[in-house]
Amino acid sequence: MATIIGTTTSQPLLLCTTRNIFPTQTRFCKPEPVFVSLEAQTRPSQSLVKHPRDSKLKPKLVCHATRRKPTAAIQPENDNSQRLIQTLLWVAEGVYILWLFLLPYAPGDPVWAISSDTVNSLVGLSLNFFFILPFFNSVGINLIDAPVLHPMCEGLFNFVIGWTFMFAPLLFTDGKRDRYKGSLDVLWGFQMFLTNTFLIPYMAIRLNEPESNYSPSKRSQLGDVMINGAPIVGLLGGAICLISALWALYGRTGSNFGGISDRWEFLIGYLGSERLAYAFIWDILLYSVFQPWLIGDNLQNVERSKIGMVNYLRFVPVVGLVAYLVCLNLDDEEL
Repeated sequence: MATIIGTTTSQPLLLCTTRNIFPTQTRFCKPEPVFVSLEAQTRPSQSLVKHPRDSKLKPKLVCHATRRKPTAAIQPENDNSQRLIQTLLWVAEGVYILWLFLLPYAPGDPVWAISSDTVNSLVGLSLNFFFILPFFNSVGINLIDAPVLHPMCEGLFNFVIGWTFMFAPLLFTDGKRDRYKGSLDVLWGFQMFLTNTFLIPYMAIRLNEPESNYSPSKRSQLGDVMINGAPIVGLLGGAICLISALWALYGRTGSNFGGISDRWEFLIGYLGSERLAYAFIWDILLYSVFQPWLIGDNLQNVERSKIGMVNYLRFVPVVGLVAYLVCLNLDDEEL
C-alpha cells in the first residue's frame, strides 16, 4: 500500500510499503503520470483500474488531432484556371479555322478560292504518303508512277503526317479520353487529314468535369490494335519523321532540286506562298505543345523504371512521343 507524506517540495511523496514488491526496504517515490490507453478512451463506462500486469505495458498517448480540411479556395482556383485554358483552346480553334481555311490574309489561297495547282499538289503528296509509292518505283514496282514533287514539299507533308500517326495510341491511352463523347476512331481519322482542326477541340473537351456516375467505356478494335502495337507505331512513326527530314535535304538528288541551301531557300518561299505548307508550320507548333501536355498527364501508363526518362523527353518534338509509345506498360489493365 502507499501512504502520502507531506514535504516541502511542490509534489507529495508516496511511502511505498508493499511487501511483495519491495520485500526488504521502504523507499520513497514520486507519482508517475497516468497515460490513458486507447481501450480506456473507447470504454468510458469502465473505471481505470491498475492491474499488476499493467506495469509491463508501455504508456500510450491519444492524439485528438484531426485531418485539416482543404480550404474552399483551392478548388475554385483550379476550376478557374481550367476554364481559362478551355476558353483559350476554343479561341485557338476559331482562329485556326478562320485564319487557315477561310480568311484570305494568310499566305496562299483560302478553301473557297483554292487553285488547281494546290489541288494537284495535295493529290501528289497524298499519293506519296509515307514514301510508299516512291519506294516501290525504286525497286522496280511500277504499278503507279509516283508524282515527282519537290523533296521539301514531300518531306514536310510526311513529317507532319508521321507525327499525327503516332498520336493515335496516345489518345487511346489518355486517362481523360472518356470525357470526349464522340468516337476516338473518327477523331483520329480526321486528324490524319485535317490535323489540329480536330485535336484542339479534343484538348478543350478533355478538361470538362468528370461525371459523377462515370464508368470507363469499352475500347474500340482500332484502339486495341493501336495500344497493343504502340511500340511498333512509335518506331514506325519516328522512322517516317526521320526519313522525311533526310528526304527533304537529300531526296531526289538526280532531279535538279539543288543542294541544301537551294532547298532551304525553296522552303522559305514555299511557306510564304502555299496555304498548305503554312498550315503545317502551325501544326508543328501546336503538336509541340500538345505532345508534352498529354504525355505529362499520362505518365502513369509508362513502365515505372522509365517514367523519369519519358518525363524529360516528352518536351522534345517527335522523340518524346516515340519514347512514350515504346515505354508504354502494356501489362497495365487500366490502359
